[in-house]
Order: sequence, then C-alpha cells, then structure tokens
Amino acid sequence: MFIRTPQDIGALLRESRKQAGLGQAELARRIGVSRQWVVEVERGKPRAEIGLVLRALNTLDNPLQTGMAPPSYGHVADTPAIDIDAIIDAARKPPQ
Repeated sequence: MFIRTPQDIGALLRESRKQAGLGQAELARRIGVSRQWVVEVERGKPRAEIGLVLRALNTLDNPLQTGMAPPSYGHVADTPAIDIDAIIDAARKPPQ
C-alpha cells in the first residue's frame, strides 16, 4: 500500500485494526487516546499527531516502513558512553 495522504494512513489504520479484531474503543484504550481520535484519524484527519499515529500502527503490529535504509549517524563504537545519572546528579548538587 502506498501512503501519500492522511486518508491513506486512515485506511491503513482502519484495516490493521479490523484485521486485529479490535474495535475503535479498544484501540483507543491501548494507545491512550479517545475513541473520537481514532474515528478522526481513520477518516483521514490531516493534522493528527504523527507520534500517536505511529503508536497506533505499532500497537497493531503494522509499523510504517520505507524502502530506504535508516540514516547513518556514525559508528556506535566510536561514541563514548554517556552516564546520564552522573549528569543529573551533578546538576542537582548545590554550587559551592
């Protein structure tokens, strides 16, 4: 299926939901939105939040895919490990 419009995304979501045997209310509950949101997206709402659309498709085991390779951001091995806990602890300590 080619995705070119919000209506295409809505159709994909609807078909995926039906194949999973879920109603709109159950899908809404699983992704943390209202049933009305599901209704609107399935109708092709053009300004639906992309993060929620992706969450819905992932919930239905139908993530969006492209024919492109993921972008390369360098080698992970070349990147030093970052200790986020140490950064947070340092930010919490009062200045001396």
